[in-house]
Amino acid sequence: RADWRAASQRVAGGKSAAQLQGPFTSAFLFPLSHLRLPDMFYLKLSHGFSSIPPGSDLIPPGACKSLNSTVIYANNEVNLSEVDIYGFDYDYTLAQYSSTLNTLIYNTARSFLVEHFKYPKDIGKYDYIPNFAVRGLHYDIQKGLLMKIDAFHYIEPGTVYRGLSPVPDEEVLQLYGGTFHVPLQQDSGFYGKVRSGPKVKQFMDIFSIPEMTLLAVANDFFNTNDIDYDPVHLFKDVSEAIGMVHLKGFMYKWRAVFLVFADKFILRAKETDSVLHRLVGHGKKLFLITNSPFSFVDKGMTHMVGQNWRDFFDVVIVQADKPHFFTDCIKPFRRLDGNGDLQWEKINSLDKGQIYKQGNLFDFLRLTGWRGSKVLYFGDHLYSDLADLMLRHGWRTAAIVPELDHETKVVSAHQYAVTLTWLQALTGLMERLQVHRDPRSKKVFDEWQKEREELRVMTKNLFNPQFGSIFRTCHNPTYFSRRLSRFSDIYMASLSCLLNYDLSYTFYPRRTPLQHEAPLWMDQLCTGCMKTPHLEDMSHIR
Repeated sequence: RADWRAASQRVAGGKSAAQLQGPFTSAFLFPLSHLRLPDMFYLKLSHGFSSIPPGSDLIPPGACKSLNSTVIYANNEVNLSEVDIYGFDYDYTLAQYSSTLNTLIYNTARSFLVEHFKYPKDIGKYDYIPNFAVRGLHYDIQKGLLMKIDAFHYIEPGTVYRGLSPVPDEEVLQLYGGTFHVPLQQDSGFYGKVRSGPKVKQFMDIFSIPEMTLLAVANDFFNTNDIDYDPVHLFKDVSEAIGMVHLKGFMYKWRAVFLVFADKFILRAKETDSVLHRLVGHGKKLFLITNSPFSFVDKGMTHMVGQNWRDFFDVVIVQADKPHFFTDCIKPFRRLDGNGDLQWEKINSLDKGQIYKQGNLFDFLRLTGWRGSKVLYFGDHLYSDLADLMLRHGWRTAAIVPELDHETKVVSAHQYAVTLTWLQALTGLMERLQVHRDPRSKKVFDEWQKEREELRVMTKNLFNPQFGSIFRTCHNPTYFSRRLSRFSDIYMASLSCLLNYDLSYTFYPRRTPLQHEAPLWMDQLCTGCMKTPHLEDMSHIR
């Protein structure tokens, strides 16, 4: 223990790790300019990761404080006092669903594969696997591979699955011509849909998790039983089966089930009710644009808010056909009567208390006059809900990311802090050691490289054993994470997070130094308004 402290003090320029207050001053644990070659060998050979004593000074005080999952995170500065109109998607925005719904979607689509496409009945023996897939994965249609790709179009090693089995990295390199890179032209289109030609589809919404699981299960069945099949046909059939659940109304015909078991499917109903009451009470205008049919929305909103839920919204639009709603300028609005039947009259105004179907954003803007940054729209799908509104129309956008609940718990855990800290420290040691070319240094470097890969796997497994975090690969942002920062001004785990903030609150993005910038002293201390919000730090913003 004394030797460990002595080495730590030499490495840290005479300061013990306990004296290094706040987050580390760079990407690495210590100011490595003080590092001497004997210390490198000592730290690795005598005190590798596995021998770090519990509670050691490697972790500064307060590093494992619990993050508050109800925080709203800012990619761009947003002043709520400038927002007069709040817009919402329905599914996974106003209505948050439990994993029970994913199981129901999976089971229905699996039955459709067997009954309508005549797939082998033994596929029906595969139950839904709740924690197999995560949002934002890519699927190679021709190879039948599910994988995670980073923001630079590189596959993360160890995250490629054929069916339910991992594919060795060596085989992945062979399949992709000696590289982990996936060219842009092979990826799906801007909205994540497969154009004619692309070989890789990205699954961006939460509803796609049962689809990924069904693809993996079907691939696994054929591979395990050595049955020849065409992965392209399988992809199209599974997509159509899932589409039958969503588009052809199977899911919406379950409304009788929702009526009886609403509490089992819909989460945070009281919080949604509180958010709507609060916004209306402060004189804000509200609107709803959803792809779901009115009968389905009506049942859910009645459960969450009550029979008078339409009184909260100035405009309600169902079956909007997003994302085309935001780009089409031809499709007209049609009004629904109280029975849900289409009316034939021309729409010259969007009136409160009425229900409208289809339409387009250009007519919406013309009829309401709601433009620019005074509008804040909430949705869960980065492409279908948010991209066009931010890029083309200048609305403020807010992404709903329920996965934040789980991710913040993981990054608050002591095991994660210790593993990540040693991983970063080890990376810094390797950066310094690589200039030494003698055989002993080369041997130690190779050992460190191996340990670094093991630490990466450990951190990945803390989030999801197959694919890790939805926000990060080993060290880069994921493809999903990069688009989250591009298409959303703010993001949060659920709509209920709004209840923690005054409606004149300003969200400030934390200034993170670029690779060529040195951290400011205030970034090192992480104080004031730029501090990461923890559970005990939220009362002052309400």
